[in-house]
Amino acid sequence: MNAEITPGIHPTALIDPSAEIGRDVEIGPWVIIGPQVTVGDGSQVSARATLERNVRIGERVRVGIGAVLGGDPQDLKYRGEETWVDIGDDTVIREYATINRATAHSVTTKVGKHCFIMSYVHLAHDCLLEDHVMISNGTQLAGHVFVEDHAIISGLCAIHQFVRIGRHSFIGGASRVPQDVPPFVRAVGNPLKLFGLNSVGLQRSGFDEAVLRELKRAYRFCFRSDLNLSQGVEQARAEVELVPEVQQFLEFIEASRRGVGF
Repeated sequence: MNAEITPGIHPTALIDPSAEIGRDVEIGPWVIIGPQVTVGDGSQVSARATLERNVRIGERVRVGIGAVLGGDPQDLKYRGEETWVDIGDDTVIREYATINRATAHSVTTKVGKHCFIMSYVHLAHDCLLEDHVMISNGTQLAGHVFVEDHAIISGLCAIHQFVRIGRHSFIGGASRVPQDVPPFVRAVGNPLKLFGLNSVGLQRSGFDEAVLRELKRAYRFCFRSDLNLSQGVEQARAEVELVPEVQQFLEFIEASRRGVGF
């Protein structure tokens, strides 16, 4: 590829011959695109961003100034295996965010479609983000973190390795997250505490009032009763209408390896 005569690609950009650049792509000044990188149609890579190696970017993705994608995993067990970063269509990655490649454990660090990764966010090796995830400025995810769809993580949060963040949950700013956060809830603080359902977010997402009512009942049995967590789950299964969202809430708690003991 000859960057000097390719429309939309600044002549100062350094692009490895093995890189694949789609149609209508904009690549800004001093961008570095390394080996085995794919940039999908209609995407934009802003000035001084670096796609180090083994990065697959979908269509209409925006990569901000100075962002670094595809760096080696910061894991002492890594021995140079071929691993990847995947970014889904229509995702926005803002200035100076960093996303590391995976280890051999999962091979790919993955960000889904329609995600919004704000400035100075770090996604470590083997993280998996589903679709429509939003992470605010300065938040740091350690390795192997799994974030389900439509979760929102506010700024300056620290997420411990192997933590799971449930779908449609909301984590408030400057929180330390050492354990799993169930779907549909609000959590904030250090130590982290739950503060009921993410009611505003769920209403904005069009959740039916009947579903919200049953989720609230299940939440009370699990986290606002005299029962321990396993008893609360059992009681919720006996007394709450098991709509799909309640099933997801209870199954998430039962499957938690790090615990949800807030």
